[in-house]
Amino acid sequence: MPVHWFEKLFKHRGILWLLFIVNLLGTIYGYIWYGNQMEFTAANYPLWLLPFVPDSPTASLFFTLALLLLLFPPKRFTGVTIKGIIEALAVVTSVKYGIWAVSIIIAGGYQGDVLTWKDWMLMGSHTGMAVEALLYAGFFSYRKMLPLALIWTLFNDVVDYSYGVYPWLPFVLEDNVIGVQYFTFALTLLSVAVAWLFRERSKLRITSGKRASS
Repeated sequence: MPVHWFEKLFKHRGILWLLFIVNLLGTIYGYIWYGNQMEFTAANYPLWLLPFVPDSPTASLFFTLALLLLLFPPKRFTGVTIKGIIEALAVVTSVKYGIWAVSIIIAGGYQGDVLTWKDWMLMGSHTGMAVEALLYAGFFSYRKMLPLALIWTLFNDVVDYSYGVYPWLPFVLEDNVIGVQYFTFALTLLSVAVAWLFRERSKLRITSGKRASS
């Protein structure tokens, strides 16, 4: 019964539309936030690196698209396949960059960076990214697409730290780039594992619920 209540609430179209709008606005704000770094990258690096700069907004974009596909589920095989890929990327990257941003802000504050209201706002919004991704993991069908999400996210990490287009760090962490790099790669692996675990747990919960009701 609690499972049914949970699913009914979070799959309600009103809730889905509300989250879609909130995430869409957050995504737009995120790309604006990265505007200076994207301009700097365009002026100093090859243009093909631009898509790898705004990591968190792109994660938010994946989740926004995943919500849209819950509202309007595709019926053809190609659409269902694309839906699975987007959902896998949505969960993995939202969990990863949600945790990453909060961790980097806290690490910067620990080393002396002065935290402002924007930092607290970012910690709140990025925590929300990770939480909502895990809440909806059970409603997504992405398990077979997790290897693709892993490959993409690791490739993004390689590009970020090979070409130096990783998100700008607080000044106090500029001498800790290697440590941040190792943390980022480890977080990718952790996020994929968590995405798989939450999906498997939801599948077992649904199966148990069906057995109990039969």
